[in-house]
Amino acid sequence: MTLAGKFIVIEGLEGAGKSSAIESIGECLRRNGIGFVNTREPGGTAMAEQLRDMIKHGFEGEMPSTASEVLMMYAARCQLVEQVIRPSLKQGDWVIGDRHDLSSRAYQGGGRGIALQELDTIRQFAIGNFEPDLTVYLDIDPSLGLSRARSRGSLDRIEQQQLDFFERARVVYLDAVASNPKVVKVDASLDMRAVQEQIITEVQTFIDQN
Repeated sequence: MTLAGKFIVIEGLEGAGKSSAIESIGECLRRNGIGFVNTREPGGTAMAEQLRDMIKHGFEGEMPSTASEVLMMYAARCQLVEQVIRPSLKQGDWVIGDRHDLSSRAYQGGGRGIALQELDTIRQFAIGNFEPDLTVYLDIDPSLGLSRARSRGSLDRIEQQQLDFFERARVVYLDAVASNPKVVKVDASLDMRAVQEQIITEVQTFIDQN
């Protein structure tokens, strides 16, 4: 019988280095002989990618309201979970996710100010109790992260939020680290090699325990 796979998610503010972290996790899984697929949120299916574009850039000049934004986020997440993540896990593949539900709690909850209880209601309807087996949170001071993000080029609608938006989001992330043993923190302000070493250590420990 094929054993179920595991779902590992990378979380963090803009400029935290999620892309490099995902590469490090993939390399760690390969070294352990573990097959995996990569996903991203919002996105990851044809429908979810269309929603991603509307969330980040609007549609024909029309920008989503706060309520529309969070509903589109969960619509995209529901599609990804049902069409990609659950089937992959069921057949024994591991899944590396670029963001998941904690992003909504941080960005739409902390950043936008939507009550977490309201997000919990939407989440329960959209994906139920589905959650990652491990979340690696890349912690970085928002001002440093935004500076890094700006150096990459133009910013999307969410990346253009004010500094206090990301400061509020960071508080939610840190609360999750403190309250959820499945969420581990990595200091993303260090140089890339040091960050990669932290990530690989956390993931290898998780693999060894599973």
